[in-house]
Amino acid sequence: MRILILGIGGAVARRVALELREQGHQVTGIDTRPWEDAPADVEVHQVDLRKRAAEEVFRARRPEVVVHMATVTSLRVQGEERHRINLGGTRVVFEHCRAYGVKHVVFVGRHTFYGAAPDSPLYHTEDEPPKELASFPELADLVAADLYAATALWRDPGMTTSVLRMCYTLGPSAQGTLATFLRGRRVPMVMGYDPLFQFMHEEDVADAIVRTVEKRVRGIFNVTGPQPLPLSVIIRETGRLPVPLPMPVLRQLIGRFGLPRLPPGALYHLKYPIVMDGHAFHEATGFTHRHDEVQTLQAFREAWPPPRPRRQEMREFLGALTSAR
Repeated sequence: MRILILGIGGAVARRVALELREQGHQVTGIDTRPWEDAPADVEVHQVDLRKRAAEEVFRARRPEVVVHMATVTSLRVQGEERHRINLGGTRVVFEHCRAYGVKHVVFVGRHTFYGAAPDSPLYHTEDEPPKELASFPELADLVAADLYAATALWRDPGMTTSVLRMCYTLGPSAQGTLATFLRGRRVPMVMGYDPLFQFMHEEDVADAIVRTVEKRVRGIFNVTGPQPLPLSVIIRETGRLPVPLPMPVLRQLIGRFGLPRLPPGALYHLKYPIVMDGHAFHEATGFTHRHDEVQTLQAFREAWPPPRPRRQEMREFLGALTSAR
């Protein structure tokens, strides 16, 4: 098949491209980021998805399958540009797919769609609406892109649409929201809270996407891997130091002294879990993860050992902590 991967510059997208190529498919990619060592038979176009040059790729290559992985989080892109990429880009993708006869579209979304809230169910199912967007407005564009992709299920019944809501990705590339959060030596927690975090090895994420292309499943699916773990366990197993702080203090120190830079709304994800039920995807595709939670954490730790502490930074951190309290 002729397959077009949008966002092919990402670590998981590259794995998807290589797996599909090994299966004999003709793979083309679009991304503003380069892929310097791409195989010669994987055609990569370094263009903006929203520009005329990207439409020309659709017109010239006539892909049968499009895998849309070109959305971004608030950790990578800020403000209105993120909204234009996520919602505007997703709308353009589906317009091109309709115009150029694409048979199957795979939209790769995120489990943060459901939102973190104190009254959320322990396991989210696919028919639940998003919650708590008022407390985390930086998620609004990703949620809107997910919902827009889902409307293709009834707007374009002749085209198979698969909407995948992936849990956190973790692995040796250290790309993704959870990996970015864990890169530093000290990892913040909200004092009194230790939420469950659901994650998968990046190889398993790629396998799930490839399986979706193979099975051509239609609908909205939660994609999960091994059992979720408390945040404190994840921090310690990756060799980091958990730093539990009261919420008001954490708001003042976030992004400073080696703590990860997070938007204010993301702090609610350090209080309440987002855990999904992935049975529907397993039944539809037969997908089973190959890496358990321990192997996944070890893969990340081996590739990204904790940074060494710096005395000056520690003194500044302790001073700021004393002042904040």
